[in-house]
Amino acid sequence: MQYESIAAVDLGSNSFRLEVGRVVEDQIYTLDSLKDPVRLASGLQADKSLDEASQERGLIALSRFGERLRGLPQDAVRAVATNALRVAKNAHSFLARAEEALGFPIEIIAGREEARLIYIGAVHSLPASDQQRLVFDIGGGSTEFIIGAGMKPLKLESLFMGCVSYSLRYFPDGLIDRKRLREAQMAAAKEVSLIAHAYQLTGWGEAIGSSGTARAIADILEQNDLNPRGTIGITRVGLDKLCTLMLRHKFIEALPLQGVKSDRIPVLPGGIAIMSAIMDTLGIQQVSYADGALRLGVLYDLLGRFHHHDMRSATVRHFQRRYQVESGQAERVADTATTIFTGLMGLKLRSPEELERDLQFVRWAASLHEVGLSIAHSGYHKHGAYILGYADMPGFSKMDQARLALLVLCHRGKLNKVDSLERADIAWRQILALRLGAILHRSRLESGVPELHASETVNGFTIQIPAVWLDENPMTMAALRDESAIWEEAGFRLRIRATRR
Repeated sequence: MQYESIAAVDLGSNSFRLEVGRVVEDQIYTLDSLKDPVRLASGLQADKSLDEASQERGLIALSRFGERLRGLPQDAVRAVATNALRVAKNAHSFLARAEEALGFPIEIIAGREEARLIYIGAVHSLPASDQQRLVFDIGGGSTEFIIGAGMKPLKLESLFMGCVSYSLRYFPDGLIDRKRLREAQMAAAKEVSLIAHAYQLTGWGEAIGSSGTARAIADILEQNDLNPRGTIGITRVGLDKLCTLMLRHKFIEALPLQGVKSDRIPVLPGGIAIMSAIMDTLGIQQVSYADGALRLGVLYDLLGRFHHHDMRSATVRHFQRRYQVESGQAERVADTATTIFTGLMGLKLRSPEELERDLQFVRWAASLHEVGLSIAHSGYHKHGAYILGYADMPGFSKMDQARLALLVLCHRGKLNKVDSLERADIAWRQILALRLGAILHRSRLESGVPELHASETVNGFTIQIPAVWLDENPMTMAALRDESAIWEEAGFRLRIRATRR
């Protein structure tokens, strides 16, 4: 599927942003952008729950975005949430309201996935280079670090420090003094030191800051002649001069500087402290700036899915190799499971895009249903679900991973672990397809299974299998009878019908 326009929504810890792009021959040109300084991270209370005021600011922003996105297909829009919602205990309840306001699903992405998308966005806005690059993005609640070559990220990390969280922690009343600034710098340096050695061993030829904080600092240094003559971006010398000015004037808003945007002022001290610590700890003298960041990365990643370059499929293949999954068996189960699922969905009113998305998850789950065997045969479905739920899986959101883990967990054993699912939930159909695929290929033979037909009935499901094949495979027939009993306990009637020609 391809669209003329696609959009990315970034629910950041500092700002919510929308970017709409026009697709022209594998390139994306910005049509529209919106920004709202929601400062969601400032609403995180001591118990890590978001207060109502910050939620309301977010919902108002998303309602505005939703109006701009009205009319765009679901698959042409991707909305991602970052650190503030990664840590918020009430993220789930807020997301339900947020999705209603926006009109599109919202994914909470892991820190390393955020880093990957940031890198994609940054390199698409920079000239091509043969040297490795260090890209870092100081966000509201986290800072991402990536070393990459060309379009490929080599190292990805996300550290728990951001301009909003540090400004609130070390400069709550806006006052900047030497003690506070030093404490903020030392705290950030401690975080960066965790990755410094590994990153310096990998090495880079150019350091690049992306997104709001880096741009704000670069603008201040350039427009106020704080950098050495003839240099642009962020320099160590210019940053030291800025810190001296902050200490002299005590408050950031009191600084007689050009280029300081009003919405950036409250979070600038924390951002400057973090930038200073990064440059000191990693030995960086100058930082260039990239306009592209998370939103542009989301857009290009979305474009890749349309062109069948879905990072998630690449991740599935990597996990198969990493956990030594027998690819032949995985493919057999996947083929049968997708056939069964397609049959079950025959009467369901699903759009082609929705059906394709649901089928893709069945195939991915089938491809990875045996990853747990690398740990132990006993309870391997539980081991597999744990791996898929908590491992870093580039391209997958946290919700994607949870969905994948659920399918793998449920591909064998009792179904009481999902009895909270609504009867109409598509996951039941995906689980059944995966379970039957695994049962029918238990012998692991290349010959596979005969042509079969799956359908949904009023109170359950019917699977039609040639009687001759069932007679020749008594072990499988017994397993199917046991499976029918399991589904009966779950409140569904699973009928295995032997067909005779």
